[in-house]
Amino acid sequence: MASYRELLAAGTPSRQAAALTGISRTTAHRKPAPPREREPAVPPNKLSAAERAEILSALNAPEFVDLAPAQVYTKLLDAGTYLGSLSTFYRVLEENKQVKERRRLATHPPRAVPELVATAPGQVLSWDITKFPGPVKGKYYDCYLMVDIHSRFIVGAHVHATESGVLAVEMMKEIFGIHGIPHVVHADRGTSMTSKTVAALLSDLEVTRSHSRPRVSNDNPYSESLFKTMKYGPTFPERFASLGDARAFISEFVDWYNHHHQHSGIGYHTPANVHYGLAEDVAKQRSAILAAARAKNPQRFSTTTDPKILALPGPAWINKPQEMTEKEAA
Repeated sequence: MASYRELLAAGTPSRQAAALTGISRTTAHRKPAPPREREPAVPPNKLSAAERAEILSALNAPEFVDLAPAQVYTKLLDAGTYLGSLSTFYRVLEENKQVKERRRLATHPPRAVPELVATAPGQVLSWDITKFPGPVKGKYYDCYLMVDIHSRFIVGAHVHATESGVLAVEMMKEIFGIHGIPHVVHADRGTSMTSKTVAALLSDLEVTRSHSRPRVSNDNPYSESLFKTMKYGPTFPERFASLGDARAFISEFVDWYNHHHQHSGIGYHTPANVHYGLAEDVAKQRSAILAAARAKNPQRFSTTTDPKILALPGPAWINKPQEMTEKEAA
């Protein structure tokens, strides 16, 4: 439009100016309609401010504040009172930003994240109970298993027909008698793990009890990972014919896992070598063999250091603090 007016000011005929700018002369010369200032019509059925305040007061009354608007609406009707439609109730709540949850809800403090570290064997033990399928559907045996999180050494594994805190205490007494009393025992929040019998034993021995947060399986990673290794292995049967068969299986599995399984989380050493302090000698032997191979064929090696996967295990964490993780990554 501005170009059209400039052409007219320069003496260009309006028809030619319209053709050059692509604007219709009718459009260019049409006078804009004056703005119409008119108040929006007020619906005749609109409630007054006092009536809306009365509805809000009723909704927030002590006897109604925990009820849904529909219940308040019907209770008022039963009491012979009509303040407005149910839609109006919701509109009033929306105006006052009360459409969402209005009830007094119970609040619970957040659970503390368990942060545990083991720098050597015997410091932190993790335990849990898993189900073994029995001979028929619906029949299960309970496998109690405790592992040292630093060495990944299974310090105890029992299979029983039932789950109870008393049986867990018997297992712990046996383990502590053989491997010594740990600093911390960590578990999830199962009934046996939180039982008074287990709590009393650990309290008497001055062992710190640690528990996972509710419904957070990652808080007990070592036990959960061990169960997966066991149950996804080729020797785990579809069902156990008897309690004796289940106990024979767990005995064989513990022997294999502790003394023959080269664990990726501890530099591909066996848990027994780490637990009993033999891993350092094995690591030196591996390093010497690699050094000899590197000297014989240096062109086959891109580095003079040993592979990181063979490094001796460092501190074992359950939920390493975020600031430490960020500092290591920097």
